[in-house]
Amino acid sequence: MTATEVTPDEEAAHAALAASRSRVDPALRAAVDTLPEDMRHIAGYHFGWWDELGRPTESSAGKALRPALVLLSAEAAGGSAEAAVPAAVAVELVHNFSLLHDDVMDNDATRRHRPTAWRVFGVSAAILAGDALLGLASSVLVESGHPAALDGTRVLNTAVQELIHGQLTDMAFEQRDHVDISQYQRMAHDKTAALLGCACGLGALFGGARPEQIEHMRAFGENLGLAFQYVDDLLGIWGDSTVTGKPVHSDLDGRKKTLPVVAALCSGTPAGAQLADLYLGQRELSTADLRTVADLIDAAGGRAETHQRANDLLTEALNDLDKARPGAKAAELTALAHLTTRRQN
Repeated sequence: MTATEVTPDEEAAHAALAASRSRVDPALRAAVDTLPEDMRHIAGYHFGWWDELGRPTESSAGKALRPALVLLSAEAAGGSAEAAVPAAVAVELVHNFSLLHDDVMDNDATRRHRPTAWRVFGVSAAILAGDALLGLASSVLVESGHPAALDGTRVLNTAVQELIHGQLTDMAFEQRDHVDISQYQRMAHDKTAALLGCACGLGALFGGARPEQIEHMRAFGENLGLAFQYVDDLLGIWGDSTVTGKPVHSDLDGRKKTLPVVAALCSGTPAGAQLADLYLGQRELSTADLRTVADLIDAAGGRAETHQRANDLLTEALNDLDKARPGAKAAELTALAHLTTRRQN
């Protein structure tokens, strides 16, 4: 098989993402249209719907993994995807609230191959646009009229609190010399896995699932989300910038303590010691330094360990999915899980 060919599983996953996008996008746009004009303008730019002047564009709005998980989880529980669309929209709004804020806090200049919203509209405007999306997410759920809307709002708000705590912890790590793997896992759970767990649990809830089925779907999403974060950590160091939309070694340039870095620093190897001297120092890292840092992380075992942990989490996630008895949707959810954790890195 050549690098450009795709497997049947990948085709199934992409088909599921496209089907989700076609269902969710109209409702997402309708929700954003209710925002005040200035907030709507910034949000639409961030979603890739138009440029900074409001002219329609063909920019990517992302894969919309979380909405797809909501809809498939609802169907796996025996409900309809259509009834779960408000839940999918709410989760996508929360996700993009976090992206708008993350770009500011991480000082990221680009997202999806074009300037981030804060670079175009300013820091304060981007933060406020993120706040607007967060408030809108709860409104979409409450106004859906679904019998599970109130419980769903509680589930979503809990995930938001975890997400915020995870982001705060991630920022605190930047000021610390030592972070161990268990501390990193807790942060990554809150920052990334909690919302994917919420997507699956919320979808199951809107699909009328039994409590134990909701719990298994939530666990599936959380383990998948943690694996997703670990793969993202690999991409932040070794990913192809034409695929990721961010500069090569972007995480290293910000001296972020992602899992490959933490694993390497905790490895007790000579390469790990060299990495600590360079990465935890005060001087600015040159392009050559960043390449050296990436090589030291690899030599200390950080890259291999991160790969292994992501693979182990995928196995756990699929076990949880099997326990949820997703019926005819098992194949699509499994395909999505594989696609999520096998991105190019």
